[in-house]
Amino acid sequence: MSPTFALVDCNNFYVSCERVFSPRLAGKPVVVLSNNDGCVVARSNEAKAIGIRMGIPVFKIRETIKAHAVHVYSSNYALYGDMSQRVMDTLSRFTPAVEQYSIDEAFLDLSGFKGHNLTAYGQSIRSQIRKWTGMPVSVGIAETKTLAKIANRIAKKSEKADGVLDLTGSAYRNSALAMTDVEDIWGVGRGYAAFLRSVGIDNALQLRAASDGLIQKKMGITGLRILQELRGASCYPLEQSPPPRKEIAVSRSFKYLLGDRADIWEAVAAFTSRGAEKLREAHLEANILEVFLIADPYNRESRYFNMETIRLPFATCDTAELIKWTHIGFDNIFREGYRYKKTGVIFRNLSSGSHVQTTLFDNEKKAHSREIMRAFDSINQRFGSDSVRYAATGSNGNRKWKTVFQRRSPSYTTDWDQLPRVS
Repeated sequence: MSPTFALVDCNNFYVSCERVFSPRLAGKPVVVLSNNDGCVVARSNEAKAIGIRMGIPVFKIRETIKAHAVHVYSSNYALYGDMSQRVMDTLSRFTPAVEQYSIDEAFLDLSGFKGHNLTAYGQSIRSQIRKWTGMPVSVGIAETKTLAKIANRIAKKSEKADGVLDLTGSAYRNSALAMTDVEDIWGVGRGYAAFLRSVGIDNALQLRAASDGLIQKKMGITGLRILQELRGASCYPLEQSPPPRKEIAVSRSFKYLLGDRADIWEAVAAFTSRGAEKLREAHLEANILEVFLIADPYNRESRYFNMETIRLPFATCDTAELIKWTHIGFDNIFREGYRYKKTGVIFRNLSSGSHVQTTLFDNEKKAHSREIMRAFDSINQRFGSDSVRYAATGSNGNRKWKTVFQRRSPSYTTDWDQLPRVS
């Protein structure tokens, strides 16, 4: 039995999350900004219509924001992550086979629904998600993931499709492929797109008809798989178990350049603590850690970048242990006299916490460490992040390195004190 995939994608996800709790934003231009309120990372359709580009620094569009009464929000990752989980939980009620592809989209296996009206089923999915979460979504259905991506893209823009497009055995498939530029095909990056256009291939229909030899010579096995997917032969099965992570990184750019050693070390320690939490959440331990510093990249006379790599004596996810080793690495690379823009830590060579090689005398220490970390995480989960923390990470009121979110909406769904109130 050939597979059938549905790609469910939330429309303008960050903006839609904000609109769920502020209905007054419907039909208004809205943008969401990156960390430190620097650049535009999400736009409503109305914001796109007035020419606001993705990634543009906010200071360059201040006049546009004022002239068009654009609503501007800082990123609210707690809200977006929770809303994403609610959408995914809703999708799991329509089929047990769900692959979360990103924070705002998922593939569903609808192979067992052949013979049913898949367009109607897609509309049921849209309706249920809107009813339970308030999120608008589009649904693309086809025999391969690549075709489902194309169907979803058209469903999002076509009034006739009304949010759902089923391309399985559709007489309109050729038309759908013809209206899809090569740049918009899943798996075709900018470099491949330039090559394809240079040989007269401008859209998905032309690519589907291209010579296998031509595509393989330039794009390799990736190109051949794209061809097969466009021709209706599935090369990418549903992946319900994500591959094990190879590394975990926590880094930030500072809003302002920092030169004080104590301030920068606080940031490094805080990022190490957060990375340790991520390791424990994934049931992983690190064998190697890296800490890096980047000075002002725009000042030619004082550019500086350095990284220290430390092979740990044993794999660990213990916050105190990791902070100790990070401090050694930080001391080795910090240089007085520079003004720093960014720092971070990276954990590599990760292994499962239940399959870690220890020495004869490590077991008791390891068990004690795990009990402490379990209590540490439990308190923070119950009473809020940073309810307990290591002193090296500094106090909340004096964190000069802290990421700026001056326009962030409340954590409507994850903080009891910030629940919406009806007056």
